[in-house]
Amino acid sequence: MYEMSAKTYEVRTYGCQMNVHDSERLSGLLEDAGYVRAPEGADGDADVVVFNTCAVRENADNRLYGNLGRLAPMKSKRPGMQIAVGGCLAQKDRDTIVKKAPWVDVVFGTHNIGKLPVLLERARVQEEAQVEIAESLEAFPSTLPTRRESAYAAWVSISVGCNNTCTFCIVPALRGKEKDRRTGDILAEIEALVGEGVSEITLLGQNVNAYGSDIGDREAFSKLLRACGKIEGLERVRFTSPHPRDFTDDVIAAMAETPNVMPQLHMPLQSGSDPVLKAMRRSYRQERYLGIIEKVRAAIPHAAITTDIIVGFPGETEEDFEQTLHVVREARFAQAFTFQYSKRPGTPAATMENQIPKKVVQARYERLVALQEEISWEENKKQVGRTLELMIAEGEGRKDGATHRLSGRAPDNRLVHFTKPDDEVRPGDVVTVEITYAAPHHLLAEGAVLDVRRTRAGDAWEKRNATETAKPAGVMLGLPAVGVPAPLPAPTGGCSAH
Repeated sequence: MYEMSAKTYEVRTYGCQMNVHDSERLSGLLEDAGYVRAPEGADGDADVVVFNTCAVRENADNRLYGNLGRLAPMKSKRPGMQIAVGGCLAQKDRDTIVKKAPWVDVVFGTHNIGKLPVLLERARVQEEAQVEIAESLEAFPSTLPTRRESAYAAWVSISVGCNNTCTFCIVPALRGKEKDRRTGDILAEIEALVGEGVSEITLLGQNVNAYGSDIGDREAFSKLLRACGKIEGLERVRFTSPHPRDFTDDVIAAMAETPNVMPQLHMPLQSGSDPVLKAMRRSYRQERYLGIIEKVRAAIPHAAITTDIIVGFPGETEEDFEQTLHVVREARFAQAFTFQYSKRPGTPAATMENQIPKKVVQARYERLVALQEEISWEENKKQVGRTLELMIAEGEGRKDGATHRLSGRAPDNRLVHFTKPDDEVRPGDVVTVEITYAAPHHLLAEGAVLDVRRTRAGDAWEKRNATETAKPAGVMLGLPAVGVPAPLPAPTGGCSAH
């Protein structure tokens, strides 16, 4: 039981999965330093409030300064309260943040998140803002203490940074060049997580399947997937986000031949038009992309493939957009995250000629969404009658209480709501069900559960839940599954969408 005098903290996270992972580390660092997580819904009522920011959205800075402005009066009434700003926007804006919001105590970047407790203490003692932005990575995030949001599923970072130069994306400038983590360190972390009860891991990188470029091994990623297959107790392996350029045949073979690598692939398309892909500085073309899809389907027939698409990139013609619709029809994605192009300050695309009028972008966007919705539903209907193993998830079924259902993820990551069994089950446990109904974004299993398998992951969830007097406050993502590695990439359109 914590003493009432312990200082509290709140971490607010915006953006991609890399930020989610960093926020788990920030929480771990603060708890190591003696802070206690503020209750859920604290909304700034804490001794330390940390903003882990994203620079991808056009209005990201307005959103940050608006939130900081709302905290200013709270801080004036709460002696000793501190506010810290980190992440991509902090890396980009640096001293500007303290100039615009002088009540901020600490500004730190993407490369030095491990310094947060020291900077907070220095700001307190010196009674002045501390701005410290490192130009290169000081410590790999996964070497820092962590406060994981889930007992049964975890992120594992395998690389940071990105060597691509996509014209719509500012991330490489803020995260730096790709830096790979040693394979032995990655596997050691996964084994330690499995020892704690984790049964599902998501390998994380800004450009995850380029892993190995930093260490000179083009097959390093496929070897890593195969090595994950040998870890006893690790039931599910996923990864995000790969780049089509680096999606080689050895990766497809490793996915198909490693039983615990799930039949799921999220591969950003961005556009189906070769001229637009060239303007985006994407290093593949439509034929190459569809060729990868074809190979994946041949090797893994039940794979669910998802994607990211940007509509209305500067210079996009009606013919270009029709090519995107063509790829969507051919690829038959289970789901697509679709974005209307908006200028990202600091990116080459922001100053390109032929910016598309908003009205045109909106109309194209609606056509794309309608087509993808139709395909998603048709693909989901193919699941009816299948018997699937679901890992029970926490917080994914918003109507579960009213419908007496629970929710889980199929191996291909589709969301399934199922009838609550008579046996007690916990998040992390596994149930076998038969799919009876399909909607565009979820499946139903309305009959009785066919089998229940209690797992070490469920044990870990139960043990963790028993030791916490209240449900911890999750990071503020706007994702469907706060507290669990996001089943699909967060809708950023740039940061993780490579």
